[in-house]
Amino acid sequence: MRPVKDEMEYRLLRDSERNRGAEKRMMVQMNYSCLPNADGGLKGAERVSRSVGMDIDFDPSSPDYEERMRSVPELVMGRKEELGLLMLERSANKGYHVVFRRREGMTQEENLRWASELLGVEYDKGAKDITRVFFTPPTDRLLFVDKELFDNQEATLKKEITDFSDSSDAARNKGITDSADSSEAAPTEASDCYLGIPYAEIVRKWWAMYNDSQEPVKSNRNTLTFELAVNLRHICGFDRGLLDRIIPCYDGFAEAEKLACIDNALSEKRTQMPKRLKDVLIAIRQERMTDGGAEQGEADGIDEALAKDDLFYYEALPRMPQGVKDSIDAVGPALALPVLTAICPVIGMLATGVKVDVHGKMNSLNLISYIAGDFASGKGGIDPVVEAWTAEVKAMDRMYQQQEDEWRAKKRAAKNKKEQPEEPKLPVRCLTLSIVW
Repeated sequence: MRPVKDEMEYRLLRDSERNRGAEKRMMVQMNYSCLPNADGGLKGAERVSRSVGMDIDFDPSSPDYEERMRSVPELVMGRKEELGLLMLERSANKGYHVVFRRREGMTQEENLRWASELLGVEYDKGAKDITRVFFTPPTDRLLFVDKELFDNQEATLKKEITDFSDSSDAARNKGITDSADSSEAAPTEASDCYLGIPYAEIVRKWWAMYNDSQEPVKSNRNTLTFELAVNLRHICGFDRGLLDRIIPCYDGFAEAEKLACIDNALSEKRTQMPKRLKDVLIAIRQERMTDGGAEQGEADGIDEALAKDDLFYYEALPRMPQGVKDSIDAVGPALALPVLTAICPVIGMLATGVKVDVHGKMNSLNLISYIAGDFASGKGGIDPVVEAWTAEVKAMDRMYQQQEDEWRAKKRAAKNKKEQPEEPKLPVRCLTLSIVW
């Protein structure tokens, strides 16, 4: 869990390409009622923020559902000042999310009850814990936001919250982050190892392999700390608190500056484990096996982790249509990419100045389309992807064809007249085509 600093970052998180296309359970999750633990985790957090998040849902089967849904924005905005409104959004499903300024001296539930009575609407009683998170849709559902929403200072409660047992939200251990990048809880210092290998040993090996065994100094510590964090995040569960513990403050690095590097690393797009980190783990595995300092289970654990990481892009594939999915399932993950490129047209692109050595002969790249299929199998039919790529070209062709048809019609009508219509000067498109059967 990490704080959102300002409205720009808030909107960018909501409108990321991934979030715009995500199902509800994979949307970015926001928490408005508490601050993270010292280790960056959300589970069991007790420090409250200066705002309160409230879930307002209505029963879609109710005959007045649509009317009640339409009334909420006007109702809330009409009490904006009295409520201390900080954010209003249409939720991903059947209601609204409201965030308002916390009334200090009240418990979380007392705040929710106060706002509920003020607005005359029921709040979700299963969402009354301060650790409650909200699946957050893109900004086209954001109706109001105030800059004070990003005041990430701590507030006080009337009484200490000690019981979280009645929370029904399965994702309550996640905070302001992408749902796929959240960790359940930060490991303790006693378990600061990856598959039995201390992180300190991994860090030392990293500098040995990529910085001549030299630790970062003032002139390069920002860049090198960022690069280290970008790699280590893959074996740290993307846990900010853990990364903070295992990455030292090199050469007098201020803690806040180091954390900024870690935050920047965590905000980078999530990918497969980088090759350089894999090479470090493999090198440590080999050294330990050679020296007899590693158990077979430890080596197997590294092998299994690397094998699992190889499935990263396979597991990230979107839902495939029937036929494509069946083909991928039939060959397994290792051959998923060849199957996709065999089923779908593979389109190259003109790479000016790029040459490829084929059996000692240099060849320039060009535009090629490979489509395999039996005779009369519909290879030349409409493919949605190809159709999208060629839509503009076909639209221009239709326009030119219409102009030519109109000219021919006028020419026929003026066959015996002295004045003849002027022939339009239309472009001619030449396409080279090679077909291999």
